[in-house]
Amino acid sequence: MIKTSSDFRAAARNVLRGRWSEAVLLTFVYDLIVWVFSATVVLALDSIQSGIGSIASLLLLPLSWSYAITFICHRRGKEDSFFISNLFVGYKDFGRIFSTILLQQIYTLLWTLLLIIPGIIKSLSYSLTGCILYDNPEMKNNEAIELSMKMMDGHKLDLFWLYLSFIGWGILCCFTFGIGLLWLVPYMQAAFVEFYEDVKAEYEQKIA
Repeated sequence: MIKTSSDFRAAARNVLRGRWSEAVLLTFVYDLIVWVFSATVVLALDSIQSGIGSIASLLLLPLSWSYAITFICHRRGKEDSFFISNLFVGYKDFGRIFSTILLQQIYTLLWTLLLIIPGIIKSLSYSLTGCILYDNPEMKNNEAIELSMKMMDGHKLDLFWLYLSFIGWGILCCFTFGIGLLWLVPYMQAAFVEFYEDVKAEYEQKIA
């Protein structure tokens, strides 16, 4: 049996202790890059070309993956994990990262278009895909997504409760005009990594 949501949050706080400022700075830079890129696309393209703009925004997928992966690196003791340059590591393996994360999002969208609840369930089921790509450099596309589904079997509700446990903090962030998200997002990312490491250990023990 894996830990509870409060255990994951406590572990996340412990892991981030002494490194909050670096995690917050990394989150700020990540958000800034996304905002600048999105604003540039909007200014460069008119409404007729909005479809092209949407396609262009997909180029940020490896950036999002890289940001999330920094928290795995930090959890595993890499001192340089929160370096700004690490936001771009996903582009060194662009084809594999881009195609897999895009496929994951397409699957989630298709399930969501069918019905909202199945979309949420599948989103939880696919949620470990990015972490799996990091731990398995040879894996990509459906192989990584299917492994995520196997690992999440019986744990989707656990992850749902973990996300739900942050709702109070999310509401408080509204009163800070969103500034509080610079702390909340790293907190959630670190807690998710704790969840992943726990589920991964259980799965590896099961198949051993």
